[in-house]
Amino acid sequence: MSVAAFSHRELFAKLLFNPYQVYHRKEWYRLVTHGVLHADWMHLIVNMLVLFSFGIHVEHHFAWVAEAGRIKLPALWYVAFYLLALVISSLTTLRKHKEDVSYNSVGASGAVSAVLFCNIFFEPHSTLLFMGVIPVKAYLFGPLYLIYSYYSARKNSGNINHDAHLLGAVFGFCFPLLIDIRLFEYFISQLTN
Repeated sequence: MSVAAFSHRELFAKLLFNPYQVYHRKEWYRLVTHGVLHADWMHLIVNMLVLFSFGIHVEHHFAWVAEAGRIKLPALWYVAFYLLALVISSLTTLRKHKEDVSYNSVGASGAVSAVLFCNIFFEPHSTLLFMGVIPVKAYLFGPLYLIYSYYSARKNSGNINHDAHLLGAVFGFCFPLLIDIRLFEYFISQLTN
């Protein structure tokens, strides 16, 4: 869809996240469709790489949770998690910009942040490559990312929806607890080992 929308601006405009259109015209579908659009090739490629890199791990974790008897159909849980993350990561932006007819947002970054932070929940000692080159432990990267996203959202810096990144990350970290609150014990054991 991103590639098609690059050359079809009318399609792009119809599917992007415009909080004013969502709130006033009840175009609720935009809470999901903006996730299949991206501003440019670099935006698309980065989101796809991060989603692929961490999505594989999250799928394995959901399969493990299924083997433990806590869920059934882990692939369906993963799809539901991703779609919920798209919607939930946009809620702060919807609230903040529902009266701003000119505010637009595209990309799956909120849902991708959710996938990344779900992986951090299950693997807090994993090593992430910040900017693709600097190794950082996940338990350090997580809080730093949240702090950066929070302050960037308050400053409205750049052309990036930092609110979506922040809310997506929090949702992704908390989602395993929605599956089974006892997974918190697993997180603590992983963190302290």
